[in-house]
Amino acid sequence: MPRPIKWRKVCCLPERSKFGPLDAPANEQNHVNMTVDEYETIRLIDLEGFTQEECARQMNVARTTVQGIYIEARKKLAESLINGKVLLIKGGEYRLCDGLGNGCGRGCHRHGRGRRFFDNELQDD
Repeated sequence: MPRPIKWRKVCCLPERSKFGPLDAPANEQNHVNMTVDEYETIRLIDLEGFTQEECARQMNVARTTVQGIYIEARKKLAESLINGKVLLIKGGEYRLCDGLGNGCGRGCHRHGRGRRFFDNELQDD
């Protein structure tokens, strides 16, 4: 029997879900998919300055899990930048925090904001 999914806590969804070269063809072969939980590790570690251990506490997972998520996220960023592919952010094993500060620390961008996002799904622009 497989282990049950341990949802990763994410405090906010990206305001934009598609990034990449302006002249890139819009086809399946020219894009990279990044999950929302991968995006959250990049946001917390690279932008907010969290350690992997702090990021793990914020996301409610083990540090080794964060390390694996972060490595995959960076590979996808590199593939997008180096190979000129469109980066799409969607999906993943996550739950949005409630925005009430329950267990959220300094990196929570949802606390005090209005509910702009729909749970577990980014809306296309």
